[in-house]
Amino acid sequence: EFQLAHGVDALVVCGTTGESATLSAEEQARAVDFCVRQTRGRVPVIAGAGSNDTRRACRLAERAAICGADAILAVTPYYNKATASGLFEHYRAICESSEKPVIVYNVPSRTGVNITPEQYARLCELPGVAGVKEADADIEKTVRTLALCREKTYVYCGNDTLFLPFLALGGAGAVSVVSNAAPKTMKKLYSAFAGGDIKTARRIQDGLTATEKLLFCEPNPVPVKALLARMGLCRPDVRLPLTEMEKENARKLFAAAEEIIKSEDAVTEKE
Repeated sequence: EFQLAHGVDALVVCGTTGESATLSAEEQARAVDFCVRQTRGRVPVIAGAGSNDTRRACRLAERAAICGADAILAVTPYYNKATASGLFEHYRAICESSEKPVIVYNVPSRTGVNITPEQYARLCELPGVAGVKEADADIEKTVRTLALCREKTYVYCGNDTLFLPFLALGGAGAVSVVSNAAPKTMKKLYSAFAGGDIKTARRIQDGLTATEKLLFCEPNPVPVKALLARMGLCRPDVRLPLTEMEKENARKLFAAAEEIIKSEDAVTEKE
């Protein structure tokens, strides 16, 4: 409800920040079902359904569709070191099994797999691929990916610090970590850019930088859950092998995010 009240255009459940890697298939289905029921069609719900086992990814996608998800977010298969051909067949199988639009999710810092611009272009030819979430911080690669794909599909930024330059290159939007705590601020950035007010968009992006960097001083979602707990929106609990945020890191994050928290109209937890 906090996200919807501040104007987000869609919700992603069971992505990286949703700790999908440590959720059972049953827990993922329950999370998707709850989100769909709570949202009641106000915005699309995108369900994470990634795995390094193609069969499991297909089952997760099928179940998410049954729960009412509007689209599927499918991370690249990690650990297995799939070839370009293997990646293509992996996504084709997911597209065929889910009958819902599929967003290809590339986050090489976590998976050890990095989709090239040329591979993206081929994946975009699959009828079920409706978008790409690019979380590689390589701006040169981003330029080439957008040049090849922006006329074929929606390309979303998965790296908050690059949101504004991503938009300038023709990106469609962002699947954002910082937006968990600052949806209104991120929407203002997007709206300013879309309205041609580049100066305001630049000011907002600059103002978010310190917080965005501290959100990754420990593995995501540890810092953002600590910040959301500070805002009274959730608990800071994470599942092993993740552990709660170190106190000194949390202090730095809370200090950097203080003004952002105030602007988001959240109920802040007292010390």
